[in-house]
Parts: sequence; structure tokens; C-alpha cells
Amino acid sequence: MSILSNVHVASAVALGLQRLSAVGLKLALRGKPIPFPECRAEVEEISVPTSIGPARAFVYRPVDHVPDLPVHVNFHGGGYVMRDATVDDPLCRYLAAEAGVVVVNVDYAVAPQHRFPAPPHQAYEVTRWVADHGADHGWDASRLTVGGQSAGGALAAAVARQALERGGPHIALQVIHYAPLDLVTHARDKAAVGTNPLIKPWMADVFDTAYIPDPAMRSDRLASPANTADDADLTGIAPAMVLTCELDRLRGDGEAYARRLRDAGALVTHEDIPGVDHAYEMNDVDTARRTYALIAEHLRRATASA
Repeated sequence: MSILSNVHVASAVALGLQRLSAVGLKLALRGKPIPFPECRAEVEEISVPTSIGPARAFVYRPVDHVPDLPVHVNFHGGGYVMRDATVDDPLCRYLAAEAGVVVVNVDYAVAPQHRFPAPPHQAYEVTRWVADHGADHGWDASRLTVGGQSAGGALAAAVARQALERGGPHIALQVIHYAPLDLVTHARDKAAVGTNPLIKPWMADVFDTAYIPDPAMRSDRLASPANTADDADLTGIAPAMVLTCELDRLRGDGEAYARRLRDAGALVTHEDIPGVDHAYEMNDVDTARRTYALIAEHLRRATASA
């Protein structure tokens, strides 16, 4: 067992990564053009009350928006540890402009400050708040979708699961984009097509341990819905769009969950994006544009019929 699987070590490393992330992201983006400059949106910061504490969120509205637009709640990635919702700014602007939706981009609680199950519970409470209070902001939250990339995609799946179990809110579509959906199976045991996958076993040691220190808890349905330990009937869960990446170590997670959703009659589509790895959109704007266009198309379809 790696020393990074020790909760104290993993938590210390996770905290260090949080401190470095803001600087690292600025350096990584320095000199790079802003993706999708043609996709403009009005952005407003709000605070959503939850039992975990206030959740900051950024609301993206299409320029020259009209009242009663559908709402898409987005959760960013980062291994449940990194906290920077602004990394999804290009996606949120694109969806607001091209799908014609209001995007609520959530800066949710992260580990080790807030361990499992706080993040999925808070994600659900934010979504519930949007459904209950959207009309107060001029949104049509009866046409509600959720989604996210990486850990954010897993949180979107957890929101849909809680909505199924709690009788709402109604979710027209869940978008699950290269998500970690099986924390029981260690990353080193997940095959990757690529020779140098982005996700390394040490990352799983740090992120998974900081998030869920007790390995026995990692089989929980809100953490590992793609693992065979979760065999509940998912009939009635929100329709799902599952996106995986050909070279990603987490590809099998998405494939397994897509099969499960298909068996429940809830899979709208499973798209495997060829030739790319986890978090590809950071460096491959062309592929990101094609994928985001596909997501926008499915959001339009789902909210038109909701």
C-alpha cells in the first residue's frame, strides 16, 4: 500500500495541491487564447444555502436572454479535491450561448475539508434549490438538467440518484463526462488504451483517500454506481448522456455505468470520444467544440420535451 493511502498524508498532499492549483492554472493558461470567444454570456455570482454551508455558484445567461429559459446545473472536476469552478467557464459560456440555457456553475465543497458524503449531498441540495427557487430568478426550473466533467460528472450522477430516491426534482437529462464512477477498483487496476494516461495511480491514492478515507465506504451508491456492489434498480432515473474518452483510464467506469443505465431504460446515448484522454479539452479545443456542440444539442432536445 502506498504511503499516499494514509489519510493524514493524503490530506496534507491534497491541501498542498489546493494551494498550488490557482497558481498552476494561471501558468498553464498564460498566453493561451480564451476558448470560444464568440460564445458570450452574462455572468453573476450567487450564494446557495445548503446544510453543508453556503455554496458559491456562477450563473451564466445568454446575452439578450429571454425569461423562463431552462436551467443546467454544472459541477466541475478536480478529483473531489480541487476547488475552481472557473475552469469550466468555456463550457458554461458555450452551453449558455449554443443550448440557450441558464447555466448554474457550482463551486461545491471539496475534500479533505468536506469529505464524502458532503459533496454529493450539497450538490443535490443546490439542484433542489434551483428547482424550488428558479422561478424567483426568472428561470424555468421545470426544465432542469445536470452535468459535469470528471468528479463533477460523478456528482451529477449522484444528484440524479438522490432525485430518484427522494422523488425529485425532475431532471430532464444528466450529462456524465469522463467521470470516476467506481472508487472501489483502484486506478492501477483500470486498463488504459494510451501508453501514458493522464490519471496516475498516485493521484487516486491522494484524491480517493482524502475524499473517502475508509475504503469500505467507497462502494456507496453515491461514490461508485458503476461498481457491481451497487445493484439497486435504477428504473426511473433521469435520462443520461454518457461521454467517455478512448485513452482515459476511467473509460471503463463510464462504459460500465452506461450499460447499467441502458438496462434501466435510461441511456440516451453513450459517446466514446476517439483519440483523447481525460481532461482533453484543456489542450484540444477542436475536439472540445465538437463534444460541447453534441452536449448542447442533447440539452436542447431534453429541455424542449420536458
